[in-house]
Amino acid sequence: MTWSETVTIDFTAPLDVAPESAHHAQAAAGNAAIADAAIGVLRDALSGDADIERLLLRAAAGAGKSYVLRRLVGDILGHPDVERVAITAFTNKQTYPLARELANALRPSHGPEAVVLLVADRRRSEVPPDVESSAVVVTSTKEIPHAARVVIAPIHKLGSHWPKQFTEALGPGSNGDAPFDVLFVDEAWQVAHYLFDKVTRHAPIWVGVGDVGQIPPLEIGQNPWRGDAGYNPYRAWPTEFENGDARTWVEELPSVWRPTTGQLALWRAFYPDWSTLDCVVAPGDRVVQFGEMSPAATAVWAQVASGVPTLLEVDGLPDPDAPDVDVPLMNVVESLLDELLASGLSLRSRRYDGSGSPTTDEEIVTPGKPHSDPIIAVLATRNQAVDDAAASVERLAATHELLENDVVSSTVDSWQGQTNGITVAVHPLSGAVRLDDFNSQFGRLAVTCTRATHGLLVVSRPGLDTLLSDAPARPGTPIGEPGFRTLPRQTHQRILATFARGTLVVAPNTEGD
Repeated sequence: MTWSETVTIDFTAPLDVAPESAHHAQAAAGNAAIADAAIGVLRDALSGDADIERLLLRAAAGAGKSYVLRRLVGDILGHPDVERVAITAFTNKQTYPLARELANALRPSHGPEAVVLLVADRRRSEVPPDVESSAVVVTSTKEIPHAARVVIAPIHKLGSHWPKQFTEALGPGSNGDAPFDVLFVDEAWQVAHYLFDKVTRHAPIWVGVGDVGQIPPLEIGQNPWRGDAGYNPYRAWPTEFENGDARTWVEELPSVWRPTTGQLALWRAFYPDWSTLDCVVAPGDRVVQFGEMSPAATAVWAQVASGVPTLLEVDGLPDPDAPDVDVPLMNVVESLLDELLASGLSLRSRRYDGSGSPTTDEEIVTPGKPHSDPIIAVLATRNQAVDDAAASVERLAATHELLENDVVSSTVDSWQGQTNGITVAVHPLSGAVRLDDFNSQFGRLAVTCTRATHGLLVVSRPGLDTLLSDAPARPGTPIGEPGFRTLPRQTHQRILATFARGTLVVAPNTEGD
């Protein structure tokens, strides 16, 4: 894909700009205060001084919820009524960083066998080396050492063992019955009720921490439990308890660590019921640097580098094979990325201490040099589109001699819980002729737009405004699901209002491979 050297793009500013936000330590203090409160409630519940059985910490994407969970675990192990705790999550890859970080943190005070990762036999070889060297990795309850204080397992593995199997291997917890005294659930809103039901007897107290904007555990057209409108086994389990249950303590983490300040209006659009949402990152803390490019590419990446979410509508392309299989549009993405990588891309990030205060250190990430999170993630909603994105990424990797995690591609669903520097995504409504349950799903668009630390570029064919103005009204919460699960047209419009917008016109004769 090429375009004339004379082509330029003028971006219009977002219609919705976030009001002034607290930053750095002032913003981080809000999350710390909620964590302190949760520790107090959990301690009272364990001591019998509070009639609480569940704690739910609701978080926006990038709020540092896993850090809060690790802090809760580290503190509660010192309680006299805690012998051991369990931690679970929906996927194996969500358990790995928890096992690594907790094992490293607890080793000095609790010994080398304090943290155990329980995995399936067939997944044993997939455990990363740094997790192997930190935690004790086992495949059965009989292998768990008696010195274990924290047992971590994905929900499928934990639920495949009865509580009795753990008590036979380790004895009961301090509660005298269940094997664990507290069950922590990371990304709790991603765990369906029917899965969680299998682990409810593993501990008398449950703590759920997670992003309420997750893609629902399973999308269904009707509630199969028609006789009980209040129960749906395919719904995320915390939704049964988060609205007024007397024995459930619920709070929201009021700050986010991941986004730039320019993205905060977008974050707030996805969490409109949040009373407060501040951003730890202050203006100037994150910088995207690049060299000389064509005028069009320079305009696009300069806008992305501002930190404000960017929507680029591309006109003049050949018709796609289908709305969600758009090779010509993906070729535009590939060309823009090709210029960016060739120009000498680097991402700079100011570092913070545990309180959120900036330090004198700075992280600089460049393609071709080792780093942790991907520099660029290209996201698409359906598998065929992801195959096209993967092919583009492979060509870019070969051309620019990239490392495996410099530029990656993924379905949005598989990218939940991940973090990357720059996100490039095709808008789910690009080329659509109507709103449906898939392209208007809240969680899918939220995941797309909330992964990036430095910049967000969403591309689309023209016509989003026309589609949203002409589309029939749709209910916001189908089949009685709680939360903002499906995006009606007004919510789509509210989200688009937080983007800077520009149009790239591609001449018909410039289309190529």
